[in-house]
Amino acid sequence: MKIRRSSRLVGMTHYLLHHPQQLVSLTFFAELYASAKSSVSEDLGIIKQTFEQQGIGTLVTVPGAAGGVKYIPSISIQEVNTTIEELCSLIQTPDRLLPGGYLYMTDILSNPNYVNSVGRMFASIFGDKKVDLVMTVATKGIPLAYAVANYLNVPVVIVRHDNKVTEGSTVSINYVSGSTKRIQTMTLAKRSIETGSNVLIIDDFMKAGGTITGMKNLLKEFQANVAGIGVLVEAVNIEERLVEDYISLVKLSEVNEREQLIRVEKGNFLEESFMKLE
Repeated sequence: MKIRRSSRLVGMTHYLLHHPQQLVSLTFFAELYASAKSSVSEDLGIIKQTFEQQGIGTLVTVPGAAGGVKYIPSISIQEVNTTIEELCSLIQTPDRLLPGGYLYMTDILSNPNYVNSVGRMFASIFGDKKVDLVMTVATKGIPLAYAVANYLNVPVVIVRHDNKVTEGSTVSINYVSGSTKRIQTMTLAKRSIETGSNVLIIDDFMKAGGTITGMKNLLKEFQANVAGIGVLVEAVNIEERLVEDYISLVKLSEVNEREQLIRVEKGNFLEESFMKLE
């Protein structure tokens, strides 16, 4: 039965939003909605215009017999500002401060709204790069990594601090924690990364950058490339920063346990991406 255009538009939009970065042929939509390819093409033009006007993303057309259309997620500058401001407001609440100067972040990292928004932001800023995998270290960064990977349509690899029998053969390295200066170990299954892969590193918090440096060194063991580095929160006023090229959403500028004071500011995301997203 032929489907009305309004229903077809809703169905196609829903499908594209849930299958980012995937090439979908016009034949697929034409058969799914019992419509001519010319009608489907017109519908996709409407969806593309709406996506771009509302800052949802865009549709890229790939010509040829094996071609089709692909949804590329993005996010508007306005939404980026709103989300980062909300994160700053949440993070600087005094009751979030834990002994030792640590911050309680579990409520944010377990909130699907914030995690998905962060995923879209990182997917947008790194969307023009060739990314084959998203890497993070267990455990706090896992939700963010999966959110980013979802919008990029790539797998996730999780670096651990101990070996798991279910991982099979592993590659392990020692690294120096940038904040504590202690030697620690990280490990990853040998079959996790193929030689030459382009890997996007995502982490929830970066102090001096020792953990991220460890992941970079681990990638060298696999002869893989760093496609980019994204962190949710970075600490500033660090004597020796081990990582220089990265994107952050929030900067932790001051932590005062005695006064129960937390000061934050916006990270470098907008500085690095304003022209790209605009």
